[in-house]
Amino acid sequence: MDFLTIIQILDSTVRLGTPLLLACLAGLFSERAGIFDIGLEGKMLAAAFFSAAVAAVSGSVWLGLAAGIAASLALAALHGLASITFRGNQLISGVAINFLAAGLTVLIAQDWFGQGGRTPSLVGGARFEPITLPFADHVAAVPILGPIYSELLSGHSILVYLAFLAVPATWWMLYRTRFGLRLRAVGENPAAVDTAGVSVVGLRYAAVAICGVLCGIAGAYLATGLQAGFVKDMTAGRGFIALAALIFAKWRPWHAMWACLLFGFLQAIALRYQNIDLGGLVIPVQVMDALPYILTVVILAGFVGKAIPPRAGGEPYVKER
Repeated sequence: MDFLTIIQILDSTVRLGTPLLLACLAGLFSERAGIFDIGLEGKMLAAAFFSAAVAAVSGSVWLGLAAGIAASLALAALHGLASITFRGNQLISGVAINFLAAGLTVLIAQDWFGQGGRTPSLVGGARFEPITLPFADHVAAVPILGPIYSELLSGHSILVYLAFLAVPATWWMLYRTRFGLRLRAVGENPAAVDTAGVSVVGLRYAAVAICGVLCGIAGAYLATGLQAGFVKDMTAGRGFIALAALIFAKWRPWHAMWACLLFGFLQAIALRYQNIDLGGLVIPVQVMDALPYILTVVILAGFVGKAIPPRAGGEPYVKER
């Protein structure tokens, strides 16, 4: 494996890890506030469809992004209403959102476009174009550093850079601001936060809203950045992989980034190397495609007991009279 091949695999790793990272950070905000969200998958799927649909009709990827965020926020509000206001079971609410999104996206897509549950292919201004960083073309011929800058760091869409900038922003917000302190406290001891005169319901809704925005960006990236349109169930379990990465990272932003890049790396390897021949033993393409999901099961089986979630996670808060 030469150096250029390694750079290409890492480049694919960044692209494939971006939606996982955004969804993982979305779940981090929600679960740090004590609201478990199994519905990351559904919100990403709804955002992917509405962003692609609006971008296809309007020709503007930015309108598509706004539509995707709005769709995700609507489902996030639904989850917040069921989990926070009506104190329902958070896991059941999340599963319901997943089923709702899976069915509605295909139904509406077929009604609007009549293409078997998919949107028209996106071209031109309906897609996020790659951004070439300054001097990328000039330094491409420089050994080692040139390909790293011109191939690995340059050439991604704006949402990729936004996703990785969101990691230090999330860390700063959670650990260096009053809002972050209160948010983490709500996930650990909501009664203490309420006693201090801070609205537990308001903070949890804020966390769910941030989760909705990040899931919306993740879904929009899938349909308008990574691919060129919406197809049925295009999230392909990424929401659940993001949850596994969140558990693996123990609800910490920087660790979440590396966990998501690990999953993205496995997906990149699976896409590049298929039917690998190991001295007569051929590894079929299906095994390579299953690698990220196998790692998800391994992480959930091996780390769920060791990773301690926020103590008030999954429990509705009932204010004492």
